[in-house]
Amino acid sequence: MARYFVGDLQGCVTQLDELLAQVNFDPRFDELWCVGDIVARGPDSLACLQRLRDLGEAAKCVLGNHDLNLLAVLTGVRKANPKDKLDAILALPKAEQHEWIEFLVQQPLMRQVDDVVMTHAGIYPQWSLAQAAALAEEVRASLQRAWRHRKLAQWLDKMYGNEPTCWSSTLQGPERIRFIINAFTRMRFIDENHCLELDTKGAPDADTRERGLIPWFETWQPQPMTLMFGHWAALQGHTGRDDVIGLETGCVWGETMTLLRWPEGQRWQAENPEGAD
Repeated sequence: MARYFVGDLQGCVTQLDELLAQVNFDPRFDELWCVGDIVARGPDSLACLQRLRDLGEAAKCVLGNHDLNLLAVLTGVRKANPKDKLDAILALPKAEQHEWIEFLVQQPLMRQVDDVVMTHAGIYPQWSLAQAAALAEEVRASLQRAWRHRKLAQWLDKMYGNEPTCWSSTLQGPERIRFIINAFTRMRFIDENHCLELDTKGAPDADTRERGLIPWFETWQPQPMTLMFGHWAALQGHTGRDDVIGLETGCVWGETMTLLRWPEGQRWQAENPEGAD
């Protein structure tokens, strides 16, 4: 069996298909681990969802911020951004939209296997692996409970916002859920107080240093597991660490999609000469 990890898909199904063909991916024997952001900005988000669903148990996904946004759009909490190119999904009959909601709410914020842990944006550096896993499970249980009790729209509406930016184990209710989701799906920089700074999206540079902003992975303590993440396209996968591997290399922005076989570390890339509008 081969285990592959792939960066953000963002609707770029052509590049996903190319990568799977390059490695002769066989779902009977291989696994594809997706770091989230299956949908948005690329040309065919629906096809990306279909590819993953068709892989069945061979596909292991976590939720990204764009996947959560799709849930909010499908439940009427948010209006679709035209740049997200979700029209094909929104044109589906309600019963089929319901199936995709069901598919997404089953995906966790964090997955672990052997010596690897995977999330969309990373793991808040003040959390241990055990704590992060427990908090991810807390959110998944809350999300699925809201779905079962037909309160998903209310749950998603409370999810949005940048506050609180600082973690405390005493956080409760929507504020607690919001911080956990923001850390797992939106985090890039933290400040000197280990609080989230969610507005800056570029790569670390002299300006971010002067503003006291630190890439979250710089204070991530060495762990017995390697961490795979996506989300931060401006990094182009560069973290300066062997135990924290960035897989988002900006396919949707005209760069490449990256596929990595673990534990060998061999990489394949598929180019996207067009990029998002």
